[in-house]
Amino acid sequence: MSEGDSVGESIHGKPSVVGAFFTRIGQVYQSWLDKSTPFYVARWAATLLLTAIYMIRVYILQGWYIVTYALGIYHLNLFIAFLSPKVDPSMLDEDDGPSLPTKQNEEFRPFIRRLPEFKFWHSATKGIVIAMICTFFEAFNVPVFWPILVMYFIMLFCITMKRQIKHMVKYRYLPFTHGKRTYKGKDETGKTFSPRRNYTEKKMP
Repeated sequence: MSEGDSVGESIHGKPSVVGAFFTRIGQVYQSWLDKSTPFYVARWAATLLLTAIYMIRVYILQGWYIVTYALGIYHLNLFIAFLSPKVDPSMLDEDDGPSLPTKQNEEFRPFIRRLPEFKFWHSATKGIVIAMICTFFEAFNVPVFWPILVMYFIMLFCITMKRQIKHMVKYRYLPFTHGKRTYKGKDETGKTFSPRRNYTEKKMP
């Protein structure tokens, strides 16, 4: 074995310090994301606070309107994906495949989104952070007449939401899943009880 081959194996055989550092950072970041999954109210409250800070910064600086417009378009696309089903109902036959939850459906059918709530929040928050970073660079401060951007965004929002509502009405689905109904009865003493709660109490010693 030549000296060059041994050096190559020593370099490629062990992970670099920089690579191990970023791997560790990614693991810690993913761990914090996993821990924050059930706290959706706190997550969205932090995102709204970050959005307010960004808007105040843009208002004070009086610039970076293009970045703000791009952020609004990005959030609009995320919101539409959040309201859309994972499987386009136009691609399904009436007799084939699972149906979407509607008011007429008596059977419980959860609404499966194209973009889940957690990914929606994560992508929206990352977009705000990236937009905030862009405001520290003058290269992204493109001069533009901002009222035109506001009017165009409002028009685009109305057109997009109108199309989405028409799609919901046409295929008769609801973009929200209501919890499965639980029925209550009365035990021998006449007290109201829940079957799920009664089953849990029976399992407990």
